[in-house]
Amino acid sequence: MLAMILEERKSPLRAVDIPRREPGPGQIEIEVRACAVCRTDLHIVDGELAGAPLPITPGHQIVGRVSALGTGAHEHRIGYRVGVPWLGWTCGVCRYCTSGRENLCAQARFTGYEIPGGYAEYTVADERFCLPLPDSYSDIDAAPLLCGGLIGFRAWQMAGEAQTIGFYGFGSAAHILLQIARADGRSVFAFTRAGDRASQELAMSLGASWAGASDETPPEPLEAAIIFAPVGALVPQALGSLAPGGSVICAGIHMSDIPRFPYSLLWKERSVRSVANLTRQDGHLFFERLRTISIRPHVTTFPLREANNALRKLRDGEIEGSAVLTT
Repeated sequence: MLAMILEERKSPLRAVDIPRREPGPGQIEIEVRACAVCRTDLHIVDGELAGAPLPITPGHQIVGRVSALGTGAHEHRIGYRVGVPWLGWTCGVCRYCTSGRENLCAQARFTGYEIPGGYAEYTVADERFCLPLPDSYSDIDAAPLLCGGLIGFRAWQMAGEAQTIGFYGFGSAAHILLQIARADGRSVFAFTRAGDRASQELAMSLGASWAGASDETPPEPLEAAIIFAPVGALVPQALGSLAPGGSVICAGIHMSDIPRFPYSLLWKERSVRSVANLTRQDGHLFFERLRTISIRPHVTTFPLREANNALRKLRDGEIEGSAVLTT
């Protein structure tokens, strides 16, 4: 099968022909139809996330059909469509796993990082961590929902009942979450790179109340701000636009250092918190929510062999919405 392999950090992926893996106990083999490209993939390729064993096949927003079952696998039949997210395995017995916080499991393993991912024609996954997908979403539209959507949704839940919300970094996650926010009647203020008119126009077309550069002041105070861009300097910037009692939520797995800032920005019970991974429960809640509303990701597709081109365009800020690899 064709797979795009990372053999050395800070190097392009290499297209190789490798044998298909046999699914082990409790695992399923999946014929990949689509795999969205995530900024976390860039962090892995660019060496900003250490620890991944090499070589590795990236990709953790996988949509495909079950093509083989390992011993004891019974939750999905051959031919069923499933989604494979970032969280690929947990121990199931630690204090985090047994208290609904499996996203914090110290033994957790992640798809496309420690487990071969979806930049390939076939992959293998633990069936317990594969999610059923709403039939109303095509393979290509469903792929970005498996991280951009899911991590965005977890961050969204942390925003609570905030009515005015700022999104810093308007990419895959933000453009999906904006559609959910509008369905819930919230006002969204989209912050982009300076001069990024294309992203600002996309935000406005999806229902944002305002769009501007990340160093601009929004027209009214924010009750919450979600930072999707991996830029630590945005934390004090967002705090400066936050109403008393509001929260800044850092939704990325990697971020540059947060600069020093005066305590006055945090005063009046403002808070800063992070989002770590996701739980399977997040997935089920998210896809149940999507059965009640209609959202559509803005997608640019690339053939699997063009994964390096997709990653380059994402790195250079040339992707509006989401990038998806197809097989």
